[in-house]
Amino acid sequence: MKIGVVTFPGSLDDHDAKRAITLMGAEAVGLWHASDDLGEVDAVILPGGFSYGDYLRCGAIARFSPVMDEVVRRAGQGMPVLGICNGFQILCEARLLPGALIRNEVRVFTARDQRLRVESTDTAWTNAYEVGQEICVALKNGEGNYQADADTVARLEGEGRVVVRYVGNPNGSIHDIAGIANERGNVVGLMPHPEHNVDPQIAPTLDGRGFFESVSAFLATV
Repeated sequence: MKIGVVTFPGSLDDHDAKRAITLMGAEAVGLWHASDDLGEVDAVILPGGFSYGDYLRCGAIARFSPVMDEVVRRAGQGMPVLGICNGFQILCEARLLPGALIRNEVRVFTARDQRLRVESTDTAWTNAYEVGQEICVALKNGEGNYQADADTVARLEGEGRVVVRYVGNPNGSIHDIAGIANERGNVVGLMPHPEHNVDPQIAPTLDGRGFFESVSAFLATV
């Protein structure tokens, strides 16, 4: 089982994502933003960081990287894709997920251990959790305020596509939304960082493991 991690100029958490994949027993494959080839990976993670220095808008330039054409194509075929923090912003810019991430309501960069409530387990990345389960993972962002128009939010809520919700909203996200999925459930974006909560040597909880265990279980069935 091979899971690719894309490195963009300014990515910070690509190595953390690779380590999380390895700890969960899968093979981590590095992918370069300028390549248009994903090789034979079974899933892709777009990691956190500040791609292209967050110029224009977070993720706005990375969305046009050659690798993203193939990510969009393969996602349309059902390949699991996870966008974490900046990766979530890129997924929204690429229109793989609706809405946008804007400046935090508190107007400052927020870094803390963040409680989340799992709202949907019907995705390739959350099936190892239980609906209503509370988890705690790292959060660190300055533009993590998820917003969308009323019709989009109603559709996300009505279709069960809100994946995780903040318990104690740190950034003003509408409906306390911390992560969402596409209609098919193979593409998920979230602002918190599950890859930082997988190793008992450095993390206060191991609550992030479920995202990686979920995609492993999903891929074992396809």
